[in-house]
Amino acid sequence: MTADTGYTLGEIAAYLELECTGDPAVEISGIANLQEAQAGQLSFLFDPSYRKHLLNTKASAVVLSRQDAQNCPAERIIADDPRLAFARLTKLFDPAPMPEPEINKSAEISSTALVGENVYIGPHAVVDEQAIIESGAIIGAGCVVGARCRVGKNTRLWPNVTLYHDVALGDDTIIHSGVVIGADGFGFTLDRSSGRMQKIHQVYGVSIGSDVEIGAGTTIDRGALNDTVIGNGVKLDNQVQVGHGTIIGDHTVISGCSAIAGSVRIGSYCLIGGAVGIINNLEVTDRVEITAMTLVSQSILKSGRYSSGTGLLPSGLWKRSIVGFRKLDGIIKQLRNLEGRISKLDHGKQKK
Repeated sequence: MTADTGYTLGEIAAYLELECTGDPAVEISGIANLQEAQAGQLSFLFDPSYRKHLLNTKASAVVLSRQDAQNCPAERIIADDPRLAFARLTKLFDPAPMPEPEINKSAEISSTALVGENVYIGPHAVVDEQAIIESGAIIGAGCVVGARCRVGKNTRLWPNVTLYHDVALGDDTIIHSGVVIGADGFGFTLDRSSGRMQKIHQVYGVSIGSDVEIGAGTTIDRGALNDTVIGNGVKLDNQVQVGHGTIIGDHTVISGCSAIAGSVRIGSYCLIGGAVGIINNLEVTDRVEITAMTLVSQSILKSGRYSSGTGLLPSGLWKRSIVGFRKLDGIIKQLRNLEGRISKLDHGKQKK
């Protein structure tokens, strides 16, 4: 199977290890959504809200559940989890270029660095002293791999990624453009004698596991008293901030624009929505879901779904609600006063 010539439906079903109930010889040259798919393309149905588009799709084949297959006019691949099948299949049609192993003449590589076999290092990349680039790695144009860094096997750095010193990346990891790993954590303390802020130097590094993906513009700070650690299988979206000394457990997913302060401990298999804030020195246990725009101001020690803030309201109603919020303290005091008076009345009646 090659992306240049496309695939047969039977080949795709075999790759996915799924049942094909249509003609296995049908040629598939690409993938698309149900509404826009054309002949020769494969589509998917994994969201019930899109069932209305199934009858009119022009796709040559659809990956869907056995229940939905009854109403499908196209050829079919049956999947218990069509979304997972979609995720696996996208690899076959990914148009991202894969450069051949090469070290560009303009790259600057320290004489003390170790570079493995079948490595690509692009134009104007820098590999500093005692860095290790393992076999199959791809270092994009303009990347900086700092002193004593390790880039694992088959790990890819897209252009203009910066690794400060003492950063370790595991195998099969993807780091997107503009990511900075290992910059100093935001650590200062006031020197009262001079009235100036004294910098706390960040003497530890960053350790990132295997099968990790880090989105564009994300920043991960180094630690002062321990390494900042990102576990295996973690996925960080674009523009996520991870503070110094924070530890994120395996297979946790964090959406864009979330900010995690220093020395936070986040467990495994957590789902953290967009623009979430987590203040410093907190613990979040395993399998916690935090919805978008939540401010985590205390540790979460029990698995479950957590939210903060208020829901969307029309502007006028929101303004009136704000007035009500300001009165809550007084209302609570009045309520407690009334409860006390009622309790006294009830106590008096019982005596009689």
